[in-house]
Amino acid sequence: MRKVILAYKNFAASRNISHIGLGVSALNTSKVLRKNDIPAEVWPIVSPADLGARLQGAGATHVVISAPWIPTAGLQRLANQYPDVTFAMNCHSNVGFLQADANGVKLFREAMELETGTFNFRTAGNSKKFCKWVHAAFGAPCTHLPNLYYIDVTRRLTPPLWRGGVLRIGAFGATRPLKNFMSAAGAALHIARDLKANLELWVSAGRTEGGGDTILRAAHAMFEGLNHARLVENGWQSWPKFRQAVAHMHLLMQPSYTESFNMVTADGIAEGVPSVVTDAIDWAPRYWQAPGDDVCELGRVGRILLTEPSAPADGMEALLEHNQTGLNAWMDFLEL
Repeated sequence: MRKVILAYKNFAASRNISHIGLGVSALNTSKVLRKNDIPAEVWPIVSPADLGARLQGAGATHVVISAPWIPTAGLQRLANQYPDVTFAMNCHSNVGFLQADANGVKLFREAMELETGTFNFRTAGNSKKFCKWVHAAFGAPCTHLPNLYYIDVTRRLTPPLWRGGVLRIGAFGATRPLKNFMSAAGAALHIARDLKANLELWVSAGRTEGGGDTILRAAHAMFEGLNHARLVENGWQSWPKFRQAVAHMHLLMQPSYTESFNMVTADGIAEGVPSVVTDAIDWAPRYWQAPGDDVCELGRVGRILLTEPSAPADGMEALLEHNQTGLNAWMDFLEL
């Protein structure tokens, strides 16, 4: 019997819970694994010593550590202390996003050496493109452990999501340059003008990183003085409350320059809301995708999705297909 532990760094240790992306990702993956009769638990941890202590008597066979943050010496100790446990460090960024995490790059390269020198440690990535690059650039193995998204309700054909009134578009996520939020804001204005609609552009607030403050100020400048459009800052929330905000939207804009999955697009699908994406989110329906640096094309795709009744169902079909291929990859890792 396999038992999987999904461990991620707990940034809210005082309450032993965190609603950051890695925690939400681990929660969804564990639910899908458990639905397929694979016992899985999510552990928010604060250090390798914390993880080691919790493993005592836990009966775990596989431990997947989300993101490269544990020092290599700590990983080595864990692998030595628990020789019957298979450990994996799963990189949750594609290559482009790693430019914001020099220490993560360093730790991942050290982890490749650790995999060579041990029998129960693996490097992994949640993006097949990332794993392909690791092998091509370093000649090293990289196990594919993709995000899995738990589906509670499957969506059917619906009427067009927007039928007049205020148009609500969400451009959610941590405010980082590679999320391309200015293009999302520009495309939203384009859509609103074409439809002669009053616009609310909802953005996440409270987590600006790597120049995110500048991005948010620039977006406010873009909307300043426009009578028909306003920017709504949606404070950082627990995941269930965030899902409620997503469900309130008519359309999502996720034109990231680089991604390894994109949880917000999956949240939208779960709530019946389509997303304008780029080919970085390659599991989404092809007609949802547009060039990330062509704002008018992003707007054109957005107008199509607002009026296409089958868009929610097409998104659900794409996510279910991603889940199935992803589950197969996890089964390979677990040797099932």
